Amino acid sequence: SGDALMGRYVQIINGPNLQLLGRREPAIYGTATLDDIIGSVRERFGSIEIRHMQSNCEGAIIDALHGCGFDSDCMGVVLNAGAYTHTSLAIADAIAAIERPVVEVHLSNIFAREEIRHRSLIAANCAGSISGFGAESYALALQALIDYDR
Repeated sequence: SGDALMGRYVQIINGPNLQLLGRREPAIYGTATLDDIIGSVRERFGSIEIRHMQSNCEGAIIDALHGCGFDSDCMGVVLNAGAYTHTSLAIADAIAAIERPVVEVHLSNIFAREEIRHRSLIAANCAGSISGFGAESYALALQALIDYDR
């Protein structure tokens, strides 16, 4: 990360129930809280501004995508859409509509879980998908965006 990255940011968007990390099904999602994860990513990628939002509301996630998706200072988006991954054509359409790349992220390996979670409606519109590496999935996604941006 050099001068080319200065003044640029990555938007992290987290969807429904992710504010419960650390308490919610720790056997699946781990014990790190969302604040722990975002703090760790900020520490690890100190030269890049990390903006973060979490919402349980589909419309707020779409608004956040629209808000950063046409901003030339935004390097891209790390999106954990939670269960909306499997149900939201509206979020898929928002990803398709914006100009910035989006990396889909999941803490758990969605393909090792219930069959309904095996299908991502958003994946086809994303630059890539990372799942199954717990909190590390966010750092992997951020690194992918940095490399993708070049």
